[in-house]
Amino acid sequence: MDRHNSLDAFFRPTSVAVVGASATPGSVGSILIRNLLANPFGGVVYPVNPKRKAVHGVLAYPSLLDLPEAVDLAVIATPAATAPTAIEQCVARGVPAAIIISAGFSELGAEGRALEQRIRTLAAGKMRIVGPNCLGIIHPSSGMNASFASSMAKAGRVALLSQSGAVCTSILDWARDRNIGFSTFVSVGTMLDVDFADLIDYFGDDPATRSIVLYMESVGDVRKFVSAARAVARTKHIIVVKAGRHEAGARAAASHTGALAGADAVFDAAVRRAGILRVTTIPDLFNMAEILAQQPAPRGPGLAIITNAGGPGVMATDALMLGGGQLAPLSQASLDALSAVLPPFWSHGNPIDILGDAPPDRYSQALDICAKDPGVNGLLVLLTPQAMTDPTETARRLAPFAKIEGKPVLASWMGGMDVRAGRAILSGAGVAAFDSPEAAIHAFLNLVQYRRSQDLLYEHPAALPEDWQPDQARVRTLIAAVRASGRTLLTEPEAKDLLQCYGIPTVQTLTAPSAEEAVTAARKIGYPVALKLWSETITHKSDAGGVLLNIADAAGVRSAFAKIQENAAGYIRDHGLHTDAFRGVTVQSMVRAKGYELIVGSSVDVQFGPTILFGAGGVLVEVFQDRALGLPPLNRTLARRLIERTQIAKALQGIRGERPIPMAELETLLVRFSYLLCDFLEIQEIDINPLLASPDRLVALDARVVLAPPDRPKPRLAIEPYPNQHTAAWRLPNGTDIVVRAIRPEDEPLIEAHHRTLSEQSIRMRFFSLVKTLSRDSLIRLCHLDYAREMALVAERKNAEGKPEIIGVSRYYMNPQTRAAEFAVIVSDAYQGQGLGQHLMERLIAVARERGVRQLVGAVLRENQRMFALMRELGFREAKSTDRDAVTVVLDL
Repeated sequence: MDRHNSLDAFFRPTSVAVVGASATPGSVGSILIRNLLANPFGGVVYPVNPKRKAVHGVLAYPSLLDLPEAVDLAVIATPAATAPTAIEQCVARGVPAAIIISAGFSELGAEGRALEQRIRTLAAGKMRIVGPNCLGIIHPSSGMNASFASSMAKAGRVALLSQSGAVCTSILDWARDRNIGFSTFVSVGTMLDVDFADLIDYFGDDPATRSIVLYMESVGDVRKFVSAARAVARTKHIIVVKAGRHEAGARAAASHTGALAGADAVFDAAVRRAGILRVTTIPDLFNMAEILAQQPAPRGPGLAIITNAGGPGVMATDALMLGGGQLAPLSQASLDALSAVLPPFWSHGNPIDILGDAPPDRYSQALDICAKDPGVNGLLVLLTPQAMTDPTETARRLAPFAKIEGKPVLASWMGGMDVRAGRAILSGAGVAAFDSPEAAIHAFLNLVQYRRSQDLLYEHPAALPEDWQPDQARVRTLIAAVRASGRTLLTEPEAKDLLQCYGIPTVQTLTAPSAEEAVTAARKIGYPVALKLWSETITHKSDAGGVLLNIADAAGVRSAFAKIQENAAGYIRDHGLHTDAFRGVTVQSMVRAKGYELIVGSSVDVQFGPTILFGAGGVLVEVFQDRALGLPPLNRTLARRLIERTQIAKALQGIRGERPIPMAELETLLVRFSYLLCDFLEIQEIDINPLLASPDRLVALDARVVLAPPDRPKPRLAIEPYPNQHTAAWRLPNGTDIVVRAIRPEDEPLIEAHHRTLSEQSIRMRFFSLVKTLSRDSLIRLCHLDYAREMALVAERKNAEGKPEIIGVSRYYMNPQTRAAEFAVIVSDAYQGQGLGQHLMERLIAVARERGVRQLVGAVLRENQRMFALMRELGFREAKSTDRDAVTVVLDL
């Protein structure tokens, strides 16, 4: 691996220089040297101090340039103004990594940001930097303590990444008291270079790390962070506490780190999409890391509560329901089985009150029955120490239930000394034991949220209609016309025209500059009609008295026109607008369908870019606040999950005898809306409010679109969108027309079908073994790509029935640290020998170059002579290989 891109030097250095090493007691430079010397890591320590011959008995050197060797790691603890000189010396000596402890950078404003930029320019492509304004790094397994923390961390399997040095020291002290250990302890500071994403990638590949926990104030590079988290969250637990939930807290975080914090609800949407669990306290970080290491995440929110006292059961139920959980409905078989083993006066429902005299076997019998109930997703056992209770023996009886497939088991042994031994037994068995029902419920709800976030990484989305394409050319023309007129606000007819270009149905809308033209338009549409203010500057028509509904005749239209004109004149006068703000009215048909008013909208977050809002709409949208946020692009599964996070979702599915609305159509509408946002980043805001949803149709009754000023840079999407630009037609020599495009999650069935067309020989050449069927995990890995770091191009043809078939695939996966990528290619047996493999590889190489891949690397079985011939044709070279059966081929890009 490239020494100047790998992060290994931070965690496994063989030599460390401390710039600013000091013998002054209590100084940062003194504590750094003391920690490195007191915790032998198997390497050499070089103090750097031009004013001293030795520091703590170790020979000191005037500068990095005077060291007898190029060290692996430099730790810089001199004033901020001197840091660029130290980095310049690092580059001159070929030092691959530095930790800048010093404060006084971007958190202090423009002068500090200029210092950071100087350092960034000096180090670019030559070395990696952690900090500045950080505590340092502790790597317990190697014994390295390159920090000014007061003590060494205990070894464990949790990597802690924190943006606050003070929080780091507090966690270290707190963890020591609770016997919690760490694989690594990193204070990232203001993340001038190495950021959360780099470290998540690194510890995602670290076998010593089981969970990654973060204390975060700002995200850094959003797309890079989401990309890294999505890649690692499938194999390791990532848990985050983010400060700045409230606007005041966000301002404090920004002043602390010198970085924008972004809206908290948008951050929630991002971590949910990335498969991360967000918690609210530092203890939760480690509780959940421990619980997830020992217990499965539940498949649903249904909890069975077993208790020997009614009060705690009620407390647990309240906390569960208020937090969005559910009491699991017990099957009749479970109720009968419980009645057979419990006293007659048990609660006969959930919570399962097994009464105050419950001996240990009553607990174990009840738990065994509930664990077998298919409607139960998780189990909580409550115990209060009563005269007849044996907390310790009860814990022993429950310990064997610690590992129930797919169902977490939690406990609350309430009390002090009497239950301490029981809690220890449960904890030792892998059952998290809490001292209150509410704490246990809080943990269960965190597990539910974690499972929901993980499901988003694994669910197979339904396909969209194949016969639909957006009219992008029409949208570009429309936006250009609005720009040419000097406007950023689209009129309502323009906004609806834009939505129709993306398949979003809108109500028929005609413009009318005069009352008589409004009457003509109303006759054309048919009564009753609605009249709305037509303006190029007034954004909220209702606020200006510009909406009148249910107008039944020509006289009503004339009256309504005059009323809207009068109201608009008052609004224009009161707000100092130009008189031409009133252009007339729009005339629209009154939709008589009974349904629900929804809102679908978007705005641009300062950090995360375009966001999607869905919820209950209408004029009271800001009063009820029933909404959920997501990030584009969406697929139908993501759209469905977005809908489900609102209260109105229950009504949309049909309640009190009402028919449900067409949910598949609503999901498709949201997906198309997300495509619009991805394709036209110049859109600053969109409101479709209301979107009328009835059992028979969806229709946008009103729409508002605002463009960003033309001189404002386009925002960056938090998640790499589907790369439509890589889609192109091609024809095989036998005349078969194909389309080469990037793979989609919806392609899972097509990839499965393609695999079934392959001969055993083709499978062995591709996978080096006989992989007869693709597992669910394999399909996820092959089809659910993060286009920021991986790409798969599929060759698709239409069969005799007009249905799509995949006949070939080329793909690469890029290591984000080195930007080298492993590649593979395979073609269905029936289409081999026609140049398709070469075409797919040529296209893949072009895409890799465009996306900054530095090198393509692959392994080829020695017997695969056709592949060797293709590789030579494409310019690959053979690299040294110790494998007896395979050869590594490399193409430098």
